[in-house]
Amino acid sequence: MTISENRIKSILTRTLLLFSVIFLPTDVLAMNAAPGADMDLTGSWLGLLALAIFFAAYILIVIEERIRLRKSKPMLVAAGFIWFLVAIAYVQQGDPLGAGVAFKHDLLGFAELFLFLLAAMTYINTMEERGVFEILRDWLVVKGFSYRKIFWLTGLVAFFLSPIADNLTTALLMATVVISVGGSNTKFIAIACINIVVAANAGGVFSPFGDITTLMVWQKGIIDFTGFFALFVPALVNWLIVGSILYFAVPKVKPEPLAARARLKHGALVVVGLFLLTITMAVIGHNVLHLPPVAGMMTGLGFLKMFGFYLQRRDERFLYLDKASFMSAALAVESKAKKASKPTRRTYDIYRNLQRAEWDSLIFFYGIIMCVGGLGAFGYLIVGSELIYGGLGPTTANILVGVVSAIVDNIPVMFAVLEMYPDMSHGQWLLVTLTAGVGGSLLSIGSAAGVAVMGQARGIYTFFAHVKWIWAIALGYIASIVTHMWLNAATF
Repeated sequence: MTISENRIKSILTRTLLLFSVIFLPTDVLAMNAAPGADMDLTGSWLGLLALAIFFAAYILIVIEERIRLRKSKPMLVAAGFIWFLVAIAYVQQGDPLGAGVAFKHDLLGFAELFLFLLAAMTYINTMEERGVFEILRDWLVVKGFSYRKIFWLTGLVAFFLSPIADNLTTALLMATVVISVGGSNTKFIAIACINIVVAANAGGVFSPFGDITTLMVWQKGIIDFTGFFALFVPALVNWLIVGSILYFAVPKVKPEPLAARARLKHGALVVVGLFLLTITMAVIGHNVLHLPPVAGMMTGLGFLKMFGFYLQRRDERFLYLDKASFMSAALAVESKAKKASKPTRRTYDIYRNLQRAEWDSLIFFYGIIMCVGGLGAFGYLIVGSELIYGGLGPTTANILVGVVSAIVDNIPVMFAVLEMYPDMSHGQWLLVTLTAGVGGSLLSIGSAAGVAVMGQARGIYTFFAHVKWIWAIALGYIASIVTHMWLNAATF
């Protein structure tokens, strides 16, 4: 991302910074408001100071690329200071224990989300380490398809893979494909990356595993697992309209086919099967047994760790044989053995895949949840809910959520909507799930998938390259809303 793009991002975000605080979270999962959430301390000097601290931390996040400060760091510090101010305010109001109760309430919600994501990320990292995604990538690059066919294939895979592997992982995988195939054809890479981001975000809205926003809605129990399938057609319309427009800008040439180099490692298909089993346990446990989805995910993580133990012992046996062969060669030809290199093969270790989780993002989620949880304890979210959903009505407010999510990022936007918990019909909850997901595609900075692909195709897929096609993406956004309101009219 260039300095000028950072400046644009900063201006856009600061413009709606005051508005964005209305859409920021306190609790993710609990159905009831946090203890003390009905207390109105928005006019107190402590509340205003907490708001200023949050603004300062959020500005540091906006200019993250420029100052090279990870976004989790200012949020962690801000969360601590804000909750100290909450505690002081509550003591002054004669409630010395209220701040601690509210803090633990928000912390429990984060803990469930954290463990769920940690289990899912470990599975995704393990499948990547076992070569599952490389096989898919190589299959696409060795076929010798034209750029236009690759454009549709990568978009199609992104749309149907993101509901399982999440939109971020899917977007990165498909971006690697188009970069490998595109070579020096930067025009194709830029257009294909836009298509991938739109497709991955659209595919993420009809599955709880496709995006963190849908995951939060599911975990809160507002929409059951199969209920998200009602958004399949609106999401498909969103991507197809954008893809059909972008298609005419794709060069009519055929790249040179590339040689395949990937192969599945031992146990790869077993890991895929265990992941599907884990998803099934999470869904059944939540829908039938009314357990939090994290219970099924953590049990599945246990299965993966048990299978990882088998892989480790298997690798140890092969490593022992490699060493034995090396020593045999050394004894047979001592002069050659001195020049020989020792075996470099490493045994499988599940904790390497745990370490590769997106820790900065996970810690940032803690910061943003607890930070704005403190603002909610001061009463700011109640005021925001009354202004937005009370003043504009649910339909307008939910459409606006998608627009704001393109600027602020869709995750904190959905956090806040869930905390406000406005009284809405099932169709309206589906609508806000749809808009928060596909609305993030309006700008490249509006979703984790877009930001990640900008880093993957740095200097090619840029903020300005994406903005050039915002009109087409906006058409898809509007069409998906209209499709949902028509197709699912009975749910409103």
